[in-house]
Amino acid sequence: MNNPRPVGLRVVEALAAVSMAVALWMVLAYAPMERTMGIVQKVFYFHVAANWLGMLSFIVAAVAAVAYLATRRRKWDVLEVAAVEIGLVFALIGVVSGSIWARPIWNTWWTWDPRLITVTIMLLVYVAYFMLRRGLDDPDRRARFGAVYALVGLVSVPLTFFSVRLYRTIHPVVVGKNEAGAQGAFDMVADMRTTLFVSLFAFTVLYVALLWHRYRLGRAADELEAQRLRLME
Repeated sequence: MNNPRPVGLRVVEALAAVSMAVALWMVLAYAPMERTMGIVQKVFYFHVAANWLGMLSFIVAAVAAVAYLATRRRKWDVLEVAAVEIGLVFALIGVVSGSIWARPIWNTWWTWDPRLITVTIMLLVYVAYFMLRRGLDDPDRRARFGAVYALVGLVSVPLTFFSVRLYRTIHPVVVGKNEAGAQGAFDMVADMRTTLFVSLFAFTVLYVALLWHRYRLGRAADELEAQRLRLME
C-alpha cells in the first residue's frame, strides 16, 4: 500500500536534522569546558535530553492509554505502543550515557544510588509491558490490558524524576539544590544553559519525528493484522 510521508513529517524531519546538527556543534564547540570534570561533562547534554524524552514518552503512552480506554479506537493503542517503544530506547540511552559519565566522576560504571535504582525499575516495568502484550493473542484484549498496564506503569516515572529530591543521593540535580553528598554537581554558566536548552529542543523534535514514523508503521502493521484475522474467520 503506497502511503507517502506527509508534508508535516518531512518538515519535522528537516527541523530535527538541522537542530541536532546545531546542538552537536554547541555541545562540542560553543559550551565551555567544565573546570573540574573536563570533556566528560559534555555527555551531560545528551544524558539529560535522553532521560527527559524517555519520561515524556511514557507520559504520552499513558495519555494514549486513557484515550483508548475512553474511545476503544485502535489508533490510540498504536500510539501507546509506539511511545513505550521509543521511550525505552531513550531511557536506555540515558542509562548508558550516565554510566559513561559516572566512570570518571564516580570511579565506577554503576552504583546502587536511588536514581539509578528507580530508573532501572522504570525500564523493567516497561519491558514487562511488551511481555504482557506478547502473551495475548486477541487484539482488543491486548490493547485493553496494555492500556491499563501503561497507566499503572506511569507511577514509576515521577518516582524516578523525584528520586534525587526525595532521597539521599550522590546523583547531581540539574535544576535545584543538590544534596551535600552529590558527586559531579556543577553550576551552569549562561552558555551551558543555552546549550542544554538547544539540546533539549533538538532531541524533542527528533523524538516527534521518530514517534510519527513509528506510529505510521504501527498503523500499517495493525491493518495487516486485521486483514489476517478476517481471512481466518
